[in-house]
Amino acid sequence: MFDGNFRKGVDRILDPVGVFLSRIGVTANALTATGIVIAGVGSVFIGQGRLFLGFIFLILTGLPDALDGAVAKASGTSSVRGAFLDSVSDRVTDILLFCGIAWYLASNEPGRIMMLPVAVMGAAMLISYQRAKAESLGFDAKGGIMERAERFIVLSLGLLISDILIPVLWVMLVLTLVTAIQRFVKVWNQATAQLNNPTEPHSP
Repeated sequence: MFDGNFRKGVDRILDPVGVFLSRIGVTANALTATGIVIAGVGSVFIGQGRLFLGFIFLILTGLPDALDGAVAKASGTSSVRGAFLDSVSDRVTDILLFCGIAWYLASNEPGRIMMLPVAVMGAAMLISYQRAKAESLGFDAKGGIMERAERFIVLSLGLLISDILIPVLWVMLVLTLVTAIQRFVKVWNQATAQLNNPTEPHSP
């Protein structure tokens, strides 16, 4: 949803920053690696129950994630290899953060509620897989009500206001599953249209 509605506006802000960082020697891969390290530190803070610090590091994680593409564009180093690294790093970052939340809940909440962030993580991996698989087949699976940017925003709210963390995770789970259904239907319809009109090309 964010990509479809706000990406162009955000890019207009990030592109000049990417040019500046490129000129001072910062590389896209370095930013990507920095994002993983920040997420790892944030996950430890979250697991230890220091949720406000986890919130700060979650915000910091988003900065290199937002800027690595702008730097690659400005420096002319955009490549399939870089795109692959960026995609993998996004998944690693997600895993680290949700594992930190599971650690926190396992230490501070009764029962099996620590499985809730694991379920959210699984649903998030599903929608990421849907997009990757669809694009490998030439279809478009972008979009949905709870993409990665929306998950970051909602999760940051839960970390900032710890009393609503568990309700926030439930909301994330439901909306992420809705997104999975949205993407499935979108790709299914494209594949059906191609099946019914095999001579018409489709584009992702």
